[in-house]
Amino acid sequence: MKLEHSFTVPADLDTVWQAVLDPERVAPCMPGATLTEVDGDTFKGSVKVKLGPISLLYKGSGEFLSKDPDTRTVVMKASGKDARGNGTAAATVTVSLTAEGPTTTGTVVTDLSITGKPAQFGRGLISEVGGKILDTFATCLAGKLAPAQEGPNLSVVKEPEPQGDPAVAPPEGSLAAEHAEAVAIGRKAGEVAAANAPKTPPLAAAPEPDTEPIDLLSYAGPSILKRAAPLLALTAAILAFITLRRRHR
Repeated sequence: MKLEHSFTVPADLDTVWQAVLDPERVAPCMPGATLTEVDGDTFKGSVKVKLGPISLLYKGSGEFLSKDPDTRTVVMKASGKDARGNGTAAATVTVSLTAEGPTTTGTVVTDLSITGKPAQFGRGLISEVGGKILDTFATCLAGKLAPAQEGPNLSVVKEPEPQGDPAVAPPEGSLAAEHAEAVAIGRKAGEVAAANAPKTPPLAAAPEPDTEPIDLLSYAGPSILKRAAPLLALTAAILAFITLRRRHR
């Protein structure tokens, strides 16, 4: 099936174009997606999908088929297979970018082929859900590409250089003498504290965050769920029948 969607990012054309060419920047913005490997124009990853009580994990790979900097058009091809054998997915995606003043508009044409349980939704439902997923992607990408807020300019205050001959000690009771004494006391206190400080064990590396699956039903919304209700009821009935059969064996 062929699907068409569009999105808008509040960033200039060149910035968005460079981001689209970098899988490591855009993959985290796609719900449920995890990028595992990038090698030139090819990449590998997985997508977690939740469909009511059914969980799917598509593992696959993709590649850039073409990149046209003149027309700001990129063509990608990706395919994956559910780890439990519940279906396959393959897509050829064409993304075209155009400048709209300070923002960038992207049009996405997807030639999609899917098998298994998600295919039972039909073209209409898949198109609507796909549009909402792309909106989430564009919002995330906009946050990544937004210009950083500049903080206040802080100037470094330099200590005044001592006047006179450095070999001659400043007179006792003068500001220079008090300053030198304070520096010496502070340095000595720091050395004592460092010597008596408890040894801190090295911190263990934080585990990689587990990517949340994309819940298709939550993206579908109430209006779409009404149309999908018969399918969901049938799916639940089938699962209940299979569970009962396994228990009675």
